[in-house]
Amino acid sequence: MTNSKPIVKSICKVLLSVLVASSTHFAMGQTYLKASGRIITDAKGKKVILRGMGLGGWMLQEGYMFRLGNVGQQYRIKEKIVGVAGQEYVDRFYDKWLNMHTRKIDVDSMASWGFNSIRLPMHYALYTLPADKEPVPGKDTWIEKGFALTDSLLKWCKANHIYLILDLHAAPGGQGNDLPISDRDASKPSLWESKADQQKMINLWRKLAQRYANEPAIGGYDIINEPNWGFESADDKRGTKETKNVPLRQLMVDITKAIREVDKKHIIIIEGNGFGNNYSGIFPLWDKNMVLSFHKYGNFNTQATIQNFLTMSEQNNVPLWLGESGENSNTWFTDCIRLVESHNIGWSWWQEKKIGINNPLEIKLTPSYQKLLDHWTGKGPKPSQAEAIAALDEFLQNVKLENNIYHKDVTDAMFRQVRTTATVPFKKLTTGTVIQAVDYDLGRQRYAYYDRDTARYQYTPGVNTDGNRGHSYRNDGVDIKHDATGHYVFNIEDTEWMQYTVNSPAANAYTLKLMVRSAEGKGKVSVMVDGKAVVADAALGKASAEWYPIEVKNVVLKKGANAIRLMANEGGFELKSLELNK
Repeated sequence: MTNSKPIVKSICKVLLSVLVASSTHFAMGQTYLKASGRIITDAKGKKVILRGMGLGGWMLQEGYMFRLGNVGQQYRIKEKIVGVAGQEYVDRFYDKWLNMHTRKIDVDSMASWGFNSIRLPMHYALYTLPADKEPVPGKDTWIEKGFALTDSLLKWCKANHIYLILDLHAAPGGQGNDLPISDRDASKPSLWESKADQQKMINLWRKLAQRYANEPAIGGYDIINEPNWGFESADDKRGTKETKNVPLRQLMVDITKAIREVDKKHIIIIEGNGFGNNYSGIFPLWDKNMVLSFHKYGNFNTQATIQNFLTMSEQNNVPLWLGESGENSNTWFTDCIRLVESHNIGWSWWQEKKIGINNPLEIKLTPSYQKLLDHWTGKGPKPSQAEAIAALDEFLQNVKLENNIYHKDVTDAMFRQVRTTATVPFKKLTTGTVIQAVDYDLGRQRYAYYDRDTARYQYTPGVNTDGNRGHSYRNDGVDIKHDATGHYVFNIEDTEWMQYTVNSPAANAYTLKLMVRSAEGKGKVSVMVDGKAVVADAALGKASAEWYPIEVKNVVLKKGANAIRLMANEGGFELKSLELNK
């Protein structure tokens, strides 16, 4: 018998070294990020690609996030709630909102999905009073609530080795003509029309920098979100045509100076006019540790769409960061992230949760909340105060992560699909069970499914596509609706297909039953198994507004996993489910 002591001793040494390395890693924690030429690095000079999520809707609500697009600003949402539930309730509601919307479980989850950074869209009014409400004009009153919320978020980020980027999303007075993004009251002077608001913004950044100067887990200071203002021409409402941007540059220089009085370490992130993208007149840069942010929505994911930013980066030897993007389909997400990461550009998506499918978490739209929406949009009667409070209390519970709908297809598209064309099952599917048509495999367009319309390009003239036209269940290009019978695939066009990984307990020939309907009696399908055609051009038969079965016989499967691809040779039908039985 051999002596086992040396083996045990060797194993113990390995385990000890792992434990020491692990404890050293956690003891060291994160290091300060810095701009190093055209990339962001850690303290050791290692390249860091920020993969982040924006916490839209937490400190700053925008109406569209909660199906209140006609309302817009947060202060107007508050007015709507006061109108049905009273002022006392609205104060209590927003205290609960701030405590329930974003919690440690949210940060833990984002870390598990793959995110290494979080962008915090801050509302200045959580940190200081509006300039026109200061008891002593010109003197700042600091509010602990905003700082305490930020401290808690930072603690959760540090526990997960996530960088926290502070983003002043709602600046004092409001930084543009897009009112909801800054909760701006257009009846009052804007940030650009009020020296008091500008000074308050400078002072707020000094205060924040002083508080977090020695926190390496703070990834940087995104000092102004999406300015959109016509300085040279009042007709330039979006600020996209400005050629000088003198007030914007001066304010950012002044903020940088205030930050550097107390904090020499952290990255300062700047944004141009025109929603972050118009950098005319902004150069030359005035600090050695800066990053240029740009925002990207609804255009093609080609190098041409970001070339002007790449040129700025090269000419000024400064890193780029896609500070805000999203609000589209999974295909668009994958393509965009692949594009920017190929140029060493990190990103922050918008947003973690709202009502809707194109984010990791979906807040449920309940019947009671829909009644409130109907009233607020002039489509329904006013509820009683008790009914309104009950509906809003239910909504508060639904903003909590454990009551959200998790869209794993979204996070899969943002991480796994960026790096591989491989598909994986959306759910475990087996023969002898009803397989919902909407549970096709997870993966890229042309690998897990093919749809002729996979994304929205709303900022590209003449392109009127929409992705999932039913805006339900999944965020791919496949069109999905929901009714009393459940979810189903609709708007199926010629040549579109979906793939299902189905497990068979043994090699067998099966009968494939499809539940379909077509008001016009259209539809022909072919079936492939593991890339081989087994059924070609099977007609779906009759015209019917009700679901009915059709059967395709002799579909041979091997034991184990089978990739079954169902193709519409002729579209014009809807598909509810499929089933494989002997």
